[in-house]
Amino acid sequence: MRSPALRHVLTHLVTPLLMCIGMGLAYMGAFVTPEPHHLPVAIVGSGPQAKVFAQTVKDTTGDRLDVRTVPTRADAVGLLKSREVTGAYVPGAKAPELMVATAASDMGATAVEKVFTPVAAKEGAPLKVTDVAAPVADDPTGQGLFFLLIALSIGSYASVAALGAGGAALAMRVRALLALGVSAVVSGIGALLAGPVFHLAHHDLAGVWGMAWLYSAGILLIGVGLHTFLKRWTTLTMMVLFVMLNFTSSGGLFRPELQNGFFGTLHAFWNGAGFVEGVRSLLYFDGDGLASDVWTLVVWLLVGLAATGLAALYERPRRARHAAAAAGSTPAPGTTAGSPEPVAEPDADRAAREAEEEVEETVGV
Repeated sequence: MRSPALRHVLTHLVTPLLMCIGMGLAYMGAFVTPEPHHLPVAIVGSGPQAKVFAQTVKDTTGDRLDVRTVPTRADAVGLLKSREVTGAYVPGAKAPELMVATAASDMGATAVEKVFTPVAAKEGAPLKVTDVAAPVADDPTGQGLFFLLIALSIGSYASVAALGAGGAALAMRVRALLALGVSAVVSGIGALLAGPVFHLAHHDLAGVWGMAWLYSAGILLIGVGLHTFLKRWTTLTMMVLFVMLNFTSSGGLFRPELQNGFFGTLHAFWNGAGFVEGVRSLLYFDGDGLASDVWTLVVWLLVGLAATGLAALYERPRRARHAAAAAGSTPAPGTTAGSPEPVAEPDADRAAREAEEEVEETVGV
């Protein structure tokens, strides 16, 4: 290809085209065909009759449900509030009841209702649905936390482009401190959105902010560290890690039991799932399971600190060489010994560099 400018443009088009492919595969693979896979449910009752009923449900649904029996309704409520089951069915010829916790997953509650509605019809009675953990009225589907996750993620990974491209001349420790500062701002915005603006969090707003900070800081530090090695490919990498794999495995729309095994496995340790499930625990389930979700976010933060540390070690020899070269340079005619000599950058190189930074920041946003 004879035109360097055309070759430069075509090279930069690779990133958005790969994003198109990746987003399509991730979102459509995770969200288009949600089906129960070993969805945990409970049948309330004791004795042989309850066990036979549970086995009948299991035989009818196959691998779609994991069925257990519990002796009392209170036991079933406890399992729902600890999110060990998605639904609990109380058989009854006159008034069969399905208990759900929509705050844990509105889509999960809908899925078990679809399963047990025909079961109740066979008993000859309409199904009564009881919600034992409903989300707040300002977030009736409980999906507001997923959209809060999106806002925090975009603010975090888009800031990586600015810190990486615009702050390349700064020492790594300065960029790391800036990343921590930006994460405080991003999480503060998230707390405002969750609290005073949209009222997703009616209590424990400080805890929501803390989890948002852990989440954002981990992303920013990982991104700042990776930029040293990946340069303009950092944005694509951040999109893969914190959009394509992150949003789809977070459980914000579909719990892992409604997804294929790949996204269900990621849900166990990915940072988006740690944030969404942690905030759910804080707001709706009295902190049950919160500690493990906080540790998930802490581990991602530690990975970010490790990434910036490795990047600093990698950059140190190069910065030392540049410092030595600057110290050993002789002043040009017409300049004093104490004044720095201006270094001219070729126009073409400068234009290419500025264009690359602009593309990186634009795609990042």
